[in-house]
Amino acid sequence: MASSTDAALPAAPPMRPGAQAWFVLGVLCFVYVLNFLDRQLLSILAKPIQDELGVTDGQLGLISGLYFALFYCILAIPVGWLADRTNRVKVLAFSCALWSAATAACGLSTSYGQLAVSRMAVGVGEAGGVPPSYAIISDYFPSGTRGTALSLFNLGPPIGSALGVAFGASIAAAYSWRDAFIWVGVVGVVTAAVVWLFVREPKKGGLDKPLETRLPADAAPVPRAGFMATCKMYFTNPVLRGMALACGATQFITYALLNFATLFLMREKGMTLSEVALWYALVIGVGVSGGMFISGRLIDHFSRRSKTAYAWLPAIGLALAAPLFAAFVWAPSWQLALVFLILPMGLNYFYRSPAITLVQEEVRPDQRVLSGALLLLVMNLIGLGLGPTYLGAASDFFRAEHPDNSLQIALYTLLPFYGLAILMFVGLAAKIRKQVASEAGS
Repeated sequence: MASSTDAALPAAPPMRPGAQAWFVLGVLCFVYVLNFLDRQLLSILAKPIQDELGVTDGQLGLISGLYFALFYCILAIPVGWLADRTNRVKVLAFSCALWSAATAACGLSTSYGQLAVSRMAVGVGEAGGVPPSYAIISDYFPSGTRGTALSLFNLGPPIGSALGVAFGASIAAAYSWRDAFIWVGVVGVVTAAVVWLFVREPKKGGLDKPLETRLPADAAPVPRAGFMATCKMYFTNPVLRGMALACGATQFITYALLNFATLFLMREKGMTLSEVALWYALVIGVGVSGGMFISGRLIDHFSRRSKTAYAWLPAIGLALAAPLFAAFVWAPSWQLALVFLILPMGLNYFYRSPAITLVQEEVRPDQRVLSGALLLLVMNLIGLGLGPTYLGAASDFFRAEHPDNSLQIALYTLLPFYGLAILMFVGLAAKIRKQVASEAGS
C-alpha cells in the first residue's frame, strides 16, 4: 500500500496521458454530468413540484437528503467492493442505466410517496457511478497528473447542475416539470450503452510503481485486499478518516445550499423560472467549475511541496467563502445575491479535488474503488444526508413566525458550520504533518 506519510508526490515529471485516456475522461465526465443533473433536478424544480404535489420544505429536504443518501451512500460500499474485483466499466454502465430509468420514473410520479420511492431508486443507481470512475481515471492517468484529471472529472457536478438549471427550468417553464425528468432519463440510458460499448477496462494499477519494488526484498507477497481489510485500513488511518469527516462538514453546507438555492431565489428573492434558467445556471457553471478546476491544478502543484496542502487549500477556500455566503443570504435583490454567490460557489468546492486525489494516491490500486466509496459514504451521509434535511426542517420551523423569509433565516444558521469545517481541515493539516514527521524519523 502506498504510504500516506510520504512527504511529497514523486518529483520526476509525470508521464503524458494518451488520447484514449482523454477520451475516457470525457465520457466519464459526461456520465458524472448526468449523475449530478439527475440528482439536482428535484431541487431545481422544487417550486412547481411543491405547487402540484403539495410537498413541504421538510419533505423536500428528506427526499433530496436523507432518503436519497441512505441508499446512495450505503450501497456504494458493496458496489465498490464488487467493482474492485470485477469489470468497473460494466458496473458503471449498468448503474447509469438504472439511475436514468429511475429519473424518468420521477416524472411519472403522482404523489409524494411515488416521488420518494423513485428518488430512492435514483440513489441505488448512483451508488455505482462515482467510485468506479475515480479508479478508472486513476488507471488511465499516472501519478502527478491525477489531480488535474480528477479535477476535470469533478467538473461533472457544476456542469450537471448548470445544465440541470438551464434545461430543467426551461422545460418546466415551457412544458412541464415531468418532461424534464423523462428526457434526462432517456439521455442517461443511451449514455450507459455508450460506456458499455466504447470504454475499455484499464489494467488495475498499470500506471503505478509495482508494489513489490516498494517492499523489502525478503517481504512476503501481499495478498489481495479484502473488504474488511480495506475498511479497517481506511478508518484506522487518521489522515483518510480526518479528510472524510472534514469533507462531510463541508458538504453539509454545499448540499444544503444546492438543494434550496433555487427555491430561495424564486420564493424569497423574486426570480422567475426563466431567470433561473439563465442567470443561476451561469453562476453555478462558472463558479463551481472554476473552483473544481483551479483547486485541482493548485493541489497538483502545492502537494509536491507539502502534503499539508491537501488540508490547507480547502480551509483557505472556506474561510474566504463564509463572509460572501452571508452577503448572498442578506442581499435584498436576486441580482445582488447572485453577484455575492459566484465566488462562494467556487471556494466551497476547494475540498473536493484534494480529497479525491489524496485517497486515490494513498491506497493500493485494488483498494481504490472501495476507498473512494468509503470517502463518499462518510462525507455524503453527513453532507448529503443531513444538510438538506436540516435546512428544510429549519425552514419549516421558522415559517410559523417568519412566513416570508423562513429560508433566509435557515440559511444564516449554516454559518457556524463554515467555522466547524475550517477547524476540521486545520486539524487535518496537523495530522498530516505529524505522520510526515513520523515517517521521516523511522
